[in-house]
Amino acid sequence: MSSFAAYLLGYLILITGIALGAWYLHIPPRWIVVGVLILTGAGIASGVARTRQKDPS
Repeated sequence: MSSFAAYLLGYLILITGIALGAWYLHIPPRWIVVGVLILTGAGIASGVARTRQKDPS
């Protein structure tokens, strides 16, 4: 498993936990979806930034 896949898997578990907690707090589903989309985009962007190979000089 690549480090990028492991990073995204961990982030997916985090997003699932936050969304489930929001559901239990009776936050409207529309806002849960908005939050999940924002966190997914942030997770992909940070995963690419952290696992990207440095360009040789």
